[in-house]
Amino acid sequence: MSDTEARLDPAVGLLELDSIAAGIVAGDAMAKSSPVSSLYAGTVHPGRYLVLVGGDPAAVEVALAAAGTDRVVDSLFLADVHPAVIAAVTTPDVAVSVVDDALGVVETSTSATAIVAADAGVKAADVSLLAVRLADDLGGKAYCLFTGLVADVEAAVERAAAGAGAGAGGHLVAGTVIPQLHQEMWDNLTAELRFNHRLRQHDGEA
Repeated sequence: MSDTEARLDPAVGLLELDSIAAGIVAGDAMAKSSPVSSLYAGTVHPGRYLVLVGGDPAAVEVALAAAGTDRVVDSLFLADVHPAVIAAVTTPDVAVSVVDDALGVVETSTSATAIVAADAGVKAADVSLLAVRLADDLGGKAYCLFTGLVADVEAAVERAAAGAGAGAGGHLVAGTVIPQLHQEMWDNLTAELRFNHRLRQHDGEA
């Protein structure tokens, strides 16, 4: 387990706000109100602000309650977040997966909802969480990728989609399973998820 995972475990809370100024004020109030073990804050597309806190469940709940703003687009509180979710959120690299595995894609309208979906999916079945991508270069949307045997990925996507649908602020955009992804698509996914970055990568390889 990485240092980041350890700092954010066992509970996490996230506020997604539609105002940068309100986000900074909220983050400050959260930090002052509760002894959370970690706080990460910053801007994401399209002009939103994320505040992510981790630590003891009671401390995280107090911090979320202290934000005191009506500019929240979406939020989450996970008292027992799966370590794979934190690893996927905090690392830019895509986990290496078996090419014969199925791929599940769950796309949501907000970052908070994607994290909830990822947590629900990875807890529901024997799958790997390939990636969780939040907001930037996505017009504010987010998504997560699951890999594993077809039946397991189908179960994970079903549970993730249900989790996304239960969100207060965000909603499910799409949930799909590809039983056997083509090798060239695996190559693209595991190299770089963003199109323009992938083109630059390819030019560099050439």
